[in-house]
Amino acid sequence: MTHPADPGPPAAWHSHAGRCVLLDGFHALKHALRFGAEVPVAVTSDRSGALALADELAPDLRGVLAGLLTEVSQEAYASLVARPHPTAVAALAVRPARAAGLQALAHLPRRAPVVVLDQPRNLGNAGAVIRLAAGFGATGVVTTGTLDPWHPTVVRGGAGLHFATVVERLEAAELPPGPVFALDPEGEDIRGLKLPDDALLAFGSERSGLSRELRARADHLVALPMRPQVSSYNLATSVAMTLYHWSATGGAPQVP
Repeated sequence: MTHPADPGPPAAWHSHAGRCVLLDGFHALKHALRFGAEVPVAVTSDRSGALALADELAPDLRGVLAGLLTEVSQEAYASLVARPHPTAVAALAVRPARAAGLQALAHLPRRAPVVVLDQPRNLGNAGAVIRLAAGFGATGVVTTGTLDPWHPTVVRGGAGLHFATVVERLEAAELPPGPVFALDPEGEDIRGLKLPDDALLAFGSERSGLSRELRARADHLVALPMRPQVSSYNLATSVAMTLYHWSATGGAPQVP
């Protein structure tokens, strides 16, 4: 659902900023709209350029974007965002209701796993994981610990795909139902396993691995293949390998 921006876009922007998240750039806006985000205001300092991008990359949204985007001066655009995006597009989207997200996470049977990031530290990595989870059709991404998965830097890294999957922060004791498959170097080689669709796929932090609470909650420890003397993979890489294994062994949902 979208609404045309008010005639005075900076004023409209500030009136919505408190309840919305920033969509930074054309691609973030494109993805959010495709997955049903409510976007009350969107601006650009280059409307013709943004609509040319729509013609090339998102013809399905061309009409929506033409009605939504309001052109502002470069100075006004720069005043609304901390780091102007190369596409000169920015928008605000209403964050999905937490109750609906929790309901979706808890619903069984699930057609796709939930990715659990246990006390992650790196905002960019968290955004990359959400983008991966959306691409594979995961049910959602849950973080534990202090990192806010809706932090602007995480949303930027997710390229608007927070709206394509459930994204929530929970304590380890509050995780949704399902068997926990936790990634750990001491676990069973993932190549010999079939990950169920209702699995919680848990990944430790980039520095310290799984927390004691999450490890105790695990039903299975799973290891990714790794050459000896290589210490670890990047978090997003580990998630990508695990989701690919799930999809390659028959778990991927059917694409419409």
